[in-house]
Amino acid sequence: MTAHTRLAKEIKEYSRLGAASDVLLQVDESNILLWRAFVKGPADTPFEGGTFELALNVPEHYPLQPPSVRFRTKVFHPNFHFKTGEICLDILKHAWSPAWTLQAVCQAIVTLMGDAAPDSPLNCDAGNLLRANDWRGYNSLARMYTLELAMARK
Repeated sequence: MTAHTRLAKEIKEYSRLGAASDVLLQVDESNILLWRAFVKGPADTPFEGGTFELALNVPEHYPLQPPSVRFRTKVFHPNFHFKTGEICLDILKHAWSPAWTLQAVCQAIVTLMGDAAPDSPLNCDAGNLLRANDWRGYNSLARMYTLELAMARK
């Protein structure tokens, strides 16, 4: 199965089921291998109320290889690089399975937003706050950046 065939099935399935409430996927009209996703910050986290943009680049060998996913919206979180948007998530690397869909990958990223793993951080400042048990400091910074960068200005 080619990436194009698989992605066409995912588009059809996504359209049939309707968008999940916290994930909106958009395919580039000129290139089916380029996608954007908009994910809502999970409830009861400093990201709640924010909408975060992701860039998904799908390789030609998808679904045998994982997509490359990066945040386009800056996020203060130990598992996301603040400047580059890189995401440290096992399913995007060594734990990838062809059973994953683009929508499921986005759902996993939303889950990670609410369940940070500070032991191998891409954002050392966020990781250090959590390892020091400074949840107040971490939540305050994460919330400040969410308000500033991921929430619509009125």
